[in-house]
Parts: sequence; C-alpha cells; structure tokens
Amino acid sequence: MRRQGGARPCGGWLNAVGVALLGVMVAAQIATGLRPDDLRLTTVVVVLIAASALAFASAATTPQRAAGAFGAAVAAGYAAEWIGTRTGLPFGDYHYTDVLWPRPGGVPLIVALAWGGMGLAAHAVATRAVATRAVPARAAAGRAVPARAVPYGAVGRVCLGAVALTAWDLFLDPQMLRLGLWVWAEPGPYRDVPLGNFAGWLLVSLLVMTLIERIAHHPAPAAPGTAARAGATGLVALYTVMAVMETIGFAVVFRPSDLLVAAAGGVAMGTCALLAWRGTWRK
Repeated sequence: MRRQGGARPCGGWLNAVGVALLGVMVAAQIATGLRPDDLRLTTVVVVLIAASALAFASAATTPQRAAGAFGAAVAAGYAAEWIGTRTGLPFGDYHYTDVLWPRPGGVPLIVALAWGGMGLAAHAVATRAVATRAVPARAAAGRAVPARAVPYGAVGRVCLGAVALTAWDLFLDPQMLRLGLWVWAEPGPYRDVPLGNFAGWLLVSLLVMTLIERIAHHPAPAAPGTAARAGATGLVALYTVMAVMETIGFAVVFRPSDLLVAAAGGVAMGTCALLAWRGTWRK
C-alpha cells in the first residue's frame, strides 16, 4: 500500500470516491427532508454515510485497517442493540418496529452500519482535536532509533470521540421517533427520549472508539497535501456536513420544525466539529 516515502498509490482514488459518495449523501439527505415519508431514502443516507466514511478511512490509514475498524464498530453496535432490545441495557426499554428491513435478530442492519460509519467520522474528529507529540531520536540497545511522531492521549481521543458520536444521537433519536422506526416503553423528557438512552450511547460509543483506536491506529501527523491527511479531513468533513444538515433540517425543513433539537444537536456536534477544524488549522 505504500510507495517509498510513504505515498499511497490508491489514496487519491479513495478520497475521490469518498467525496463523490459524500456529495450523493448530501443530495439524498435533502431528498429525505422533501420526502420524509419515503423511508427508503433514510436507508440510502445511512449506506452512503458508511461507504463514504470507509473510503476516507481507507485513505487515511489502509483499506485493511479501515475495514477492520469499521467491521468492529458495526459488530459492537449490533451487539449493543441486540442486547438492548432484549434486556433494556444499556439504552433503556425500547423495540424496533417492522419498518426497517432486513432485521436479523430484530436489529435493522442499517442501524449497525450507522454505528460504523459515524463511528469512524467521530474518531477522526477526536484525532484531529487531540494533539500529538514527537518522540526524539534516542539510542536503544546500542543502536540509534530515529525520531518519530507518535500519538499520545489515546484516552482523550476515545473519550472525545465517544462524546462526538453521542452528540449525533441528539438528532438521531428524535428524527427516528418521528418516522416510527422504534418505540420507547416509557417516553422521556427529551422529545420522548429517556435521558438514560444517552448514557447508554456514551457507554457503547466508548467501546466503539476503543475498537477503532486499537484497530485503525492513530497515524502520525501526515504532511499537508498527502492522501492520508486528505482522508482524515474527509472524515471530519463528513461529520461536519451531518451536523450542519441535521441542524438545518430540524430548524427549517422538517414539519413541524423543532428548534430545541436543532439547538441541542447543533451546539453539541458543532462544538466537536469546531475542535477538530481548530486542530486541523493548528497543524
């Protein structure tokens, strides 16, 4: 996957695919606002999010690492949902309706895909927001070890990534409840969503971020203009686009509009995105 000097021969193509899929996703997202009753568009949006994130992540690391991290996040999300629908842990007592299909084990596959796609994007946001440090050259066992840039603050990346992913649910749960995709046994105070749901999201998101951190690995800071850096930026852009479009959707597109959800989700996701872009500009 690497030429001499660290270039990725397929990185440019992967980023181009990611940008194209992101553009199609934006169009599909707009269509869902105009045709909210067509639930097929919701499935298309989630699939495009996952595909775009996977393309960008493949450029940012390697296709093998990206696929492994994505698969682990999907599996963790599916397992959490499967357990949740049977035990009420960790999200609360809820069940899916018959709207989304396929539903192996009672859990819609697109729900698991959403954990994977936005999980990769949220991890990239945290990676950009948390700084790295350089380990200087040193001697080890009688031989020189060259200076290299290595990550630090893995705990910070995992925690911030979990917050960034949970912030998305401030939009996701109210929107999916509007569409009748799942039902809470006891409605809560946030647009019928129990507050314990967000604690559950944070817990599962911590697991998802840990898996992505371990499998994808945190890459050393790439030089400006490289395909790896562009791929990471693409993931941050995907997260930012979702934040902007969800905010606009709840504020002015959906009927009835919901300024509370627009503000809560917009501030939460927007803050995470701004931290990531601040880290990008600083580097």
